[in-house]
Amino acid sequence: MAKQSSIQLMTKGSIAKQIIGYAIPIFIGYLFQQLYNTVDALIVGNFLGQDALAAVTSVGSLIFLFVGFFNGFATGASVIVANAIGAQDEDRTKKAVYTTATFGIILGLIMTVSGYVLTDQMLIWMGLPKEVFGLSSTYLKIYFLGGFSLVLYNMLVGIIRAGGDAKHPLYYLIVSSILNVILDVVFITVFKMGVAGAAWATIISEFASMFLCAVQLAREESILHISWLHLSLDFENLKQICIYGLPTGLQGCVIDFANVMIQSYINSFGAAAIAGIGAYSKVEGFIFLPEISFSMALTTFVSQNEGAGQKERSRKGILFGLAASLLMIECMGILIYLFAPTFISFFNQNPEVIKIGVDRARICAFFYILLGFSHVVSSVLRGLGRPVMPMVVMLVCWCAVRVVVLMTVGQSIHSLYLTHWLYPITWGLSSIVYIFDLRKYKLFTSREQLS
Repeated sequence: MAKQSSIQLMTKGSIAKQIIGYAIPIFIGYLFQQLYNTVDALIVGNFLGQDALAAVTSVGSLIFLFVGFFNGFATGASVIVANAIGAQDEDRTKKAVYTTATFGIILGLIMTVSGYVLTDQMLIWMGLPKEVFGLSSTYLKIYFLGGFSLVLYNMLVGIIRAGGDAKHPLYYLIVSSILNVILDVVFITVFKMGVAGAAWATIISEFASMFLCAVQLAREESILHISWLHLSLDFENLKQICIYGLPTGLQGCVIDFANVMIQSYINSFGAAAIAGIGAYSKVEGFIFLPEISFSMALTTFVSQNEGAGQKERSRKGILFGLAASLLMIECMGILIYLFAPTFISFFNQNPEVIKIGVDRARICAFFYILLGFSHVVSSVLRGLGRPVMPMVVMLVCWCAVRVVVLMTVGQSIHSLYLTHWLYPITWGLSSIVYIFDLRKYKLFTSREQLS
């Protein structure tokens, strides 16, 4: 292969060191993202008031629906590029890289145009109250104008991470996060731009991170180099990216739809229930960052080693990943169980809110190991080139089962505890399916190769 600069092959050396070293920058990056999203909401809420805060936060699920779908293709592209790098196939890697970049531009334009045009209709479908409709429309339309840079950023990060480099995306995300907070303060408090200022701050910071990724790949001296004036599509690679990415994107969309259904059920219990479970969800978002980061590291590790034909090394990496991530998530569960009242009280001091949040936290904490297992196995299967299996498992166990239970049992048993237990039960169902599926790989038999 050509001279490598930022490419870090994960096909040699200490398995534990490589996986952990790759996961840590991803974790820090996600942590910054969570923090700046929280600061973003605090600035809007404190300077613009309740309606503005409601307008910005109420469209979060809609944004996630769009971004999650398009990010599925970034995941698929990362697997394809990582596999080609592991195989040290220069021609295949080059075609995969250029196809990913070109397809990222196309997807970005699709998100920008479709999101902007459909904004008002989607807000009507969501049933937003009239006092926040106009503010939400303004925010979302500006946000979608920057959808191009967000989608392309994720596609380019997929290329960079496929080469084993998780540090540079971290640096760019830190720059973007700091820039977003600064622009929020300037646009909202100095220029009095309202929610439009918050939206412009977001898309400018997203463009900055996209631009930094594009510059890095343009300056690459490795096979990941991109000449932006000579982009091209290789239809075989495009087909593979869609095969790997579409299931992941659809999975995210449907899970988000199921969560909207569950939230509607929770809403029927009043403000305290919404606030208590909402507070727990924010805490859970931070708690699961290490698990998500570890899972992403495993996808790249497995994909590179499968591409290199090192199935035994891939097997050992999977075993290490399972053991380490399950131990980590169980420690997080203990932490949540012990300190749930303190964590929930950060968001609200109402005793009823705290009780509801603590109830959810302590029921779910016992079963985090099942959630962690499902996350890790789905990431491993994507790395092995089997993205459809985790999509089907998640859609059936995490979406269909939850919605059916709420539409049947939930109509006769009107209890928050039903939603509390619905999550660990469905985590258990997906874990059982994955255990049977993993048997074919003979992970616990030495000298056996992964099929």
